[in-house]
Amino acid sequence: MAIICPTVTATTDEQYKEQVERVAHFAHRIHIDLTDGKFAPSKLVAPEMAWWPVGIKADFHLMYRDPEAAVKLIAEHQPNLIIVQAESEGDFTAFAKYCRERQVGVGVALLQNTSPETILPAIDYIDHVMIFSGNLGYQGGSRADLKLLNKLSILKRAKPSLETGWDGGVSDQNISELVSGGIDVVNAGGYIQKAQDSAQAYHILERIADETGTT
Repeated sequence: MAIICPTVTATTDEQYKEQVERVAHFAHRIHIDLTDGKFAPSKLVAPEMAWWPVGIKADFHLMYRDPEAAVKLIAEHQPNLIIVQAESEGDFTAFAKYCRERQVGVGVALLQNTSPETILPAIDYIDHVMIFSGNLGYQGGSRADLKLLNKLSILKRAKPSLETGWDGGVSDQNISELVSGGIDVVNAGGYIQKAQDSAQAYHILERIADETGTT
């Protein structure tokens, strides 16, 4: 079954707290966006300010030009997963080893124009690949380009056990196509965070995902 993962994309500590608390009573896993203001033009909360409630799995998406310092800050708190950009600088093998030593999952995100073949040489080190159809570091307003699902066949052939994620433009209108297309983790930002009833929005996505997964 696909997992619905509410996204936290906050520019201030207060906004971060509001977004986390908004989903904490129903989410089992959350997706936290962090940016450096360089790789992504906007600046979100600093890694040392990031936290998550006990009992919830936290995935971190680092939209950083060089994520090494942020990885070390976050990994010490043992999140579920750290996702770096395939287009980032730095030593990916060292990043993967650092996370594995701390029992933290290793993730890679692909921008719209990045070919999945780019990361195949390192696929044995990777636990999760996220297809990114969003706007780097911005809150909401993304469009889900479903043509990007074509990347999954290449990735799954290379590593059938790979967990796949999606970020960008998720709604009740496209989640069925995302799940049937092979996405395991659906990261939903604006659809949940901006809803009048965030719990209801979450459960709508969860229901459609479950129904799609059983057909």
